[in-house]
Amino acid sequence: MAFQLNKLISSFLLIISSTITVNLSKPQCVRYKSIISFGDSSADTGNFLSLSDDVKHPPQVASLPYGETFFHHPSGRYSDGRLIIDFIAEFLGLPYVPPYFGSKSVSFDQGINFAVYGATALDRALLVEKGIKSEFTNVSLSVQLNIFKQILPNLCALSSCNCREVLGDSLILMGEIGVNDYSYPLFKGKSINEIKELVPLVIKAISSAVVDLIDLGGKTFLVPGNIPLGCFPAYLTLFETSEKEHVDPFTGCISWLNQFGEYHNEQLTTELTRLQNIYPYVSIIYTDYYNSMYPFFQEPAKYGFKNRPLAACCGVGGQYNFTIDKECGSKGVSSCQNQSEYVNWDGYHLTEAAHQKMAHGLLNGPYVTPVFDWSCLGCRSANKEYCYNS
Repeated sequence: MAFQLNKLISSFLLIISSTITVNLSKPQCVRYKSIISFGDSSADTGNFLSLSDDVKHPPQVASLPYGETFFHHPSGRYSDGRLIIDFIAEFLGLPYVPPYFGSKSVSFDQGINFAVYGATALDRALLVEKGIKSEFTNVSLSVQLNIFKQILPNLCALSSCNCREVLGDSLILMGEIGVNDYSYPLFKGKSINEIKELVPLVIKAISSAVVDLIDLGGKTFLVPGNIPLGCFPAYLTLFETSEKEHVDPFTGCISWLNQFGEYHNEQLTTELTRLQNIYPYVSIIYTDYYNSMYPFFQEPAKYGFKNRPLAACCGVGGQYNFTIDKECGSKGVSSCQNQSEYVNWDGYHLTEAAHQKMAHGLLNGPYVTPVFDWSCLGCRSANKEYCYNS
């Protein structure tokens, strides 16, 4: 009898252990009803444009060729077309997520996007305290989150579900955020060792935002890592060097900048693993922007890009078709005719083609950890290429 009881207990514990392991290793399939987004220009669908109040000198994103590929007019996106967030929305059968700022009506049905071009993970006051001053957007991650908290009661009042249920049914995109925290001091001449000191602070800011949203009821988070900045025309131009040890001989990218990006990503994944262990009932999914993009520079032809993957499509001058102060959207600066053959759009941001290929690698693997389970979705996607395949 005692033997049978012990066997029963052991079997029960094994089942419980297996359940916990599944929870931690693979998110259950969910039919998300909304997308909530925070971050910078990589996910900004028009917030910065709405916040810009200088009518005489609107931002460059307010005019063509921005938006020319898909929307055929400027949409407030820093690309020629759609962003990764747009392809995620298409995949889930959801509307393109409108910008919060400037919207006449805000609802979970449409999704909500707080991402702003130039935004930082760290608050402006903290950056200034560390001697980092720039004309950057004063809409940091904590500012975006606080605005969301302020409007949340009104948003939930419009829904038939309570707040926790609404957030639990939403896919929450946390960025990309953090690149600007590092880029501003880089452009001001700070050393990479000085900038490394910001990494724990940036990681903490992202982690704290995730925890706050978990407390509000969030259950699924996409948390992108840093990108290979050393392959972007703006950085290649600013830090152009003839020293071979600083350049990847296979891609032409700046090695030390990319190594810094990988360092940030290592710290971020460590923190996300820690959070996942604390909150096993939540899916915290690391989204590997770095490695989903880097193959474009290693084997451009394989992904449909031309054999000059480091040059900007929209720009002028220099080895990388990029000149500071003569950037995309400026008078006399034109875009290429074959945008789909370029990885980079304007020196700082990617083309729609690059976003689309990255989104495919994120949604269908292998560039998310843990991987998604889309088996319950069937084929809701507007773009059949993105339908789930079991």
